[in-house]
Amino acid sequence: MSTLQGLLLGALQGVAEFLPISSSGHLALAQALFGLEDVPLLYDVLLHLATLLAVVLFFWKQIWNLILVFCRLITRKPLPEDTALASSEKAGRANILAVIIVTVITGVLGVVTSKLIPEMSLKVTGAGFLVTSALLIASSLISRKTNAEEEYPSVSVKQSLLIGVMQGFGTLPGISRSGSTIAGALFVKVDRKLAGEFSFIASIPAILGAFILEAKDLGEVSSSIGAGPVIAGCAAAFITGWFSLAFLMKLIRKGRLEWFSAYLIPLGIATIIFM
Repeated sequence: MSTLQGLLLGALQGVAEFLPISSSGHLALAQALFGLEDVPLLYDVLLHLATLLAVVLFFWKQIWNLILVFCRLITRKPLPEDTALASSEKAGRANILAVIIVTVITGVLGVVTSKLIPEMSLKVTGAGFLVTSALLIASSLISRKTNAEEEYPSVSVKQSLLIGVMQGFGTLPGISRSGSTIAGALFVKVDRKLAGEFSFIASIPAILGAFILEAKDLGEVSSSIGAGPVIAGCAAAFITGWFSLAFLMKLIRKGRLEWFSAYLIPLGIATIIFM
């Protein structure tokens, strides 16, 4: 892999990771078009880590607040007497529990799908693009009927169950993790702003877990790809990821996720026919 190819793959990862168009599906297509076979899975995970850094920096206030709430929870500090602060604290605790539930479900489903992915063809990826487009259209229709945002929004246990299944489902090639997770949140009436924020915050444990599982192959990445493509790819993934995330959050609040279907439908059909 050349440095330019690493740069292009990283930029593609940064755009596709946050926009609901499936980064894994696009990376699989790009690697096939570039003739890059036997690329270690860890390389894809490293690109995900670069975009994860963009998530942490973009949502640092929300993440820091959850950390503080978690610390107060484990130290068994009582709820604040102020009604507004108490409501905010309760919402934070509910969201922490929801992240844990989503992470567990995603981990279980991820183990299952990881055994299936190597056997899947690019035609299956094309079908995944079409499934993602259907999810985006359906979620946009639902969110327009339930677009009121709460003052202290939170994700309940029941809501987190479906969101976890959708995020686990999003590990399949062609199925957008962000798209399926946001769609799942909108399906269970989570307000738009929280649906977007929660989707990306809940991805942090999943990405870190994938990195830990694949970290044993760090030497393989260094020898088969080289440091240049890895560094260029990660830098490009972080920069493009930041701007893609900012763009997507605006579209989520407007309830316009179906716009991406205009791209995914022809892409899915073309992948099925020509790949």
